[in-house]
Amino acid sequence: MGSPDEEDKPGTTLPGTVEKIIKPVVPSESEKAEIHIEGGEDFYREIRVKNVLKDDKGEEVAIKEGARVKVTIEADKKDTTKKEE
Repeated sequence: MGSPDEEDKPGTTLPGTVEKIIKPVVPSESEKAEIHIEGGEDFYREIRVKNVLKDDKGEEVAIKEGARVKVTIEADKKDTTKKEE
């Protein structure tokens, strides 16, 4: 979240844990990190994403198994509606 436009986006951040690192079947593909998201519904708590992040110097790094992570979900204001109570 860097630019003013991004700061205006509605969003939420959920805690998670990297449950396992999945090696690619084909060497040219990226390995995946399977992340367990706390607060997700029973059958939808895990997501798999490419295990590639950038550090503060712009270098590519990978998440380690067991790492605590934050999963952020954002949307443009035009793509949201007021929540009914």
